[in-house]
Amino acid sequence: MAFVEAKDGVMLHVKDMGQGQPVVLIHGWPLTGDMFEYQTLALLEAGFRVITYDRRGFGQSGHPATGYNYDMFADDLAAILEDLDLQSVSLVGFSMGGGEIARYLARHGASRVSKAVLVASVAGYLLQDETNPDGVEPSVFEDMKAQIRKDRFAFLQSFAKQFYGVGLVTSPVSQGILDWSFVHGIMASPKATIDCVDAFGTTDFRPDFAAFTIPTLVIHGTGDDIVPIALTGHAAAKGISGAQLIEYDGEPHGLFATVPDRLNHDLIEFLR
Repeated sequence: MAFVEAKDGVMLHVKDMGQGQPVVLIHGWPLTGDMFEYQTLALLEAGFRVITYDRRGFGQSGHPATGYNYDMFADDLAAILEDLDLQSVSLVGFSMGGGEIARYLARHGASRVSKAVLVASVAGYLLQDETNPDGVEPSVFEDMKAQIRKDRFAFLQSFAKQFYGVGLVTSPVSQGILDWSFVHGIMASPKATIDCVDAFGTTDFRPDFAAFTIPTLVIHGTGDDIVPIALTGHAAAKGISGAQLIEYDGEPHGLFATVPDRLNHDLIEFLR
């Protein structure tokens, strides 16, 4: 466990475990790097070196007032890869974390990266506009921010149920996982929680797809109503040359906890 200093001085909390081929796991909103508990164990046991970190504003990383945009997030990832001197690293981004991979490759290139995995990722474009008529209406994101401002804690509890498809999938997560996710969420800066809605909700990653010059795996649940597959998973699979797409039929957003064994198997098969 250590801290890496970002280019603007923000300290990023990093966990670096194991030996072997390095894999960096990039977490989703509004969680922390510890959301990858099932994946970390599986990858360590399979002989990988596993690096997780908390995005700025979340978990044990610094909580600055500004800097919550994907150019900065990509530069934060670059600082970690450079500080640890990671080579031939595989990047795995869940949800918001997929955007870090896309923007990192666009800004910094793939010289350090051997493979990429986008899991239920926002890489694509979520916002409805003239270029994306089937996107998410702007009012949805404005309502999310209003709910966070009014009662962030009630929002997090409600959001977690939708996140994991409670009531929708045959094997919903336990109350313990819902509580665990709530703890992750309340660790975040309220400012970061709100500002990141704009970051993942309004950033168009489609121009970044050309920067994926490495083998890429896209995994997405067809029942994901947090990050709809048509706007992201399908767009990434189409826009990234040679990308492999695996659809999880009927699965919601939180694949890392709803179907951890299946996700771990697919990750390890691809990373090997």
